[in-house]
This record gives sequence, C-alpha cells and structure tokens, in this order.
Amino acid sequence: MRDAAEFDAFYSASVQRVLGQLYAMIGNRAEAEDAVAEAYARAWDRWATVRECDSPEAWVRRVAYRVAVSAWRKTVNRLRAHRRDTTGQQVEATSVDHVAVVTALRRIPTEQRRVVVLHHLVGLSVTEIATEVGSNENTVKTRLARGRRALAAHLTEESSPHMDGGRST
Repeated sequence: MRDAAEFDAFYSASVQRVLGQLYAMIGNRAEAEDAVAEAYARAWDRWATVRECDSPEAWVRRVAYRVAVSAWRKTVNRLRAHRRDTTGQQVEATSVDHVAVVTALRRIPTEQRRVVVLHHLVGLSVTEIATEVGSNENTVKTRLARGRRALAAHLTEESSPHMDGGRST
C-alpha cells in the first residue's frame, strides 16, 4: 500500500538534490526536470518496493538518469534515421514567393489563416471546411473573403518596395 505522506516527505526532502545531480550529469536543465519528474512518478507507482530499497533516492536518481539517456538515444536514432533517409536527396530551394506567402499568412488572424490554407492549399470545399472547423458555411465564406483581402494587403505591402524601386507607397 502506498503512503502518500511518506512519499511526499521523501519527495520534498530529495527532489532538489536529485534534480541538481541529474542536471550536472546531463547538462540540460529542462531534460533533467523531465527525467526527474518521470522518475518520481515511477517511484510513486512502485512506492511499496522503492521505499524498501537501501536508498530510495539512489533508485530515483538511477531511473532519472536512464530516462534521460533513453530520451537522448531516441533523439540520436531519430536524427540518424533522418540523415539516412535524406542522404543524396536534392532539396529544392525555398522561393521568395513561398517565403512571402508564409510571412503574410502569419500576419492574418488564426481563423482566417486556417480557412485560407484549408481551401487554397489543401483544396477543401467550403462545406468540407465548415465540417472540419465546426462552423457554418457562411462563417467560412466570410473568413475566406476577409482572409484573402488581408493576405492580399500583406503581399502587396511586401512586394511594393520591389515594384517601385524601393519607394514606399
């Protein structure tokens, strides 16, 4: 049976020390915090066994280190797999137009951006968008119209210095 008060006392007395130790071992505070939190969660799940260890704190520290190393290994393996998959592949350069469109999309309101992308990039109909976003068709049409106007204004602003030799309009 788990004793919450006993575990809470153990946690309070040891968490900062274990966190500091793990941070020193792996060199990344955020990763250390994540690993320590996971280790204490596992300790709570197994408290009846962990409390009987010679050093429950050592158990938590060991588990936290293994969690951190496991996360690190997964990241390294993911990067290796990505490199393997992309070796020898040509990557198309991003065009100036693409960058301008992405920048302009970021400047319009979220709901307008969502429907513009769903309609023009994904190719969904107004009815399909209404279903996906949980709205009615008139709202989608309004957001599309406003989004197009806002997008056009941002694209015109961004392209105008190039069109008139750098003079602002």
